[in-house]
Amino acid sequence: MTSVDVLSEDAPFDLLLSDEELEAHREHITTFIEDTVEAAGADGAVIGLSGGIDSTLTAFLAVEALGKESLHGLVMPSVANDEDMMSDAEGVAEMLGIEYDVVEIQPIAETFFDTFPEAADDRMAAGNVYVRTRAVLNYFVANHENRIVLGTGNRAEAMTGYFTKYGDQAVDCNPIGNLYKQQVRQLAAHVGVPEDLVLQTPSAEMWSGQTDEGELGLTYDALDAILALHVDGPLSKSATVRHLGVTEEQVDRVVGLVEGSVHKRSMPPAPSALDV
Repeated sequence: MTSVDVLSEDAPFDLLLSDEELEAHREHITTFIEDTVEAAGADGAVIGLSGGIDSTLTAFLAVEALGKESLHGLVMPSVANDEDMMSDAEGVAEMLGIEYDVVEIQPIAETFFDTFPEAADDRMAAGNVYVRTRAVLNYFVANHENRIVLGTGNRAEAMTGYFTKYGDQAVDCNPIGNLYKQQVRQLAAHVGVPEDLVLQTPSAEMWSGQTDEGELGLTYDALDAILALHVDGPLSKSATVRHLGVTEEQVDRVVGLVEGSVHKRSMPPAPSALDV
C-alpha cells in the first residue's frame, strides 16, 4: 500500500509527503518518544489502544523507539465500543508483541451514572465519562510502572478541539500531534500498518454509532485541507472556497471549531497578578 492509496477520490487537496519526508517524520517522532521517556527518567510508556489509526501508528512508532518490552497497552472497552474495533486493538498489541491488558470500563462509568443519574442520559456528558475514565487508568498504570502516557491525537483534532478536555489529551506527549489526519494515514502505510487499519472509519466511540466525520460535519480530507490552506496557510476564505471546492459554511465551521476550542489548548486561566 502506498501513501497515495490513503486519499479518497474526492479529496479537495492532498498533503502527500514524499518517501523521504515520511522517513524523516518517522525518525523525528521515534527520537522524540525516546528523548521524552529519557528526560522523564521513566522506564517506558503506556498507551491506550482503540483499534483506530492514530493509536495504532503511535504504538508502531513507540515500539520502534523504545522496544516492545517498554510499551504497555491498555484496551478499555465500554458498551459504546464496536467489538471489531476492540478486536483490532488487541490485534495491534499482539502484532507488535507488547504487553497489554483489557480493562472493562463500563462498571467504572456506571458508578458515575449512579452517583448523578440526572446526567446519565446526556449523551455528550456520558461519553466524556468514558474518555476521562480511560485517562485515569492510563495514569494509574503509568504511575505504578514508572512510565509516561503517550497521547494519540493528531494535528486536525488538536486544532479543532476534537478531544475531551482532561480526557484523551490528558497525556505526557503527543508523538503524532503535528501530522494532519491525511498524513497520519500516509505515515501508517509507510511503516507497515495493515491496510484495513489505515483505511478504517475514524470514531472516538463516545456512543454507539458515533463517527468523527459525522460529528465534525465534514470529512477529514476537507478538514485537513481547510486547516492547512486557510487556518495554518495564507489563503483567504474566498480563495479557499475557490481552490478547494468547499463551501463558505464549511470554512466557517472549521474556523469556528478552532476559535471555540482555544481553552482546550491552554492551561486553566487565572486572574492577572495585582500590583499591590
